Amino acid sequence: MTDNPKTDTSSNTQKDPDEWVSGNEPMTGAQRSYLKTLSEQAHQPEVYADDLSKAEASKRIDEFKKSLELE
Repeated sequence: MTDNPKTDTSSNTQKDPDEWVSGNEPMTGAQRSYLKTLSEQAHQPEVYADDLSKAEASKRIDEFKKSLELE
């Protein structure tokens, strides 16, 4: 274990997007781009929406990654 929290990955836990403080903010540009790409790869462009929150976008990205086996 290291004293630097930035390099210590042993204690990092992934927080549920529903619990994010900034989860209700609009999705980021990176999320928008990645979600658009994944929805096209999955042949489901109708699932992409431009007005998603950060938390909603994160959930959809996770769903696409699982369905496309990208994890």
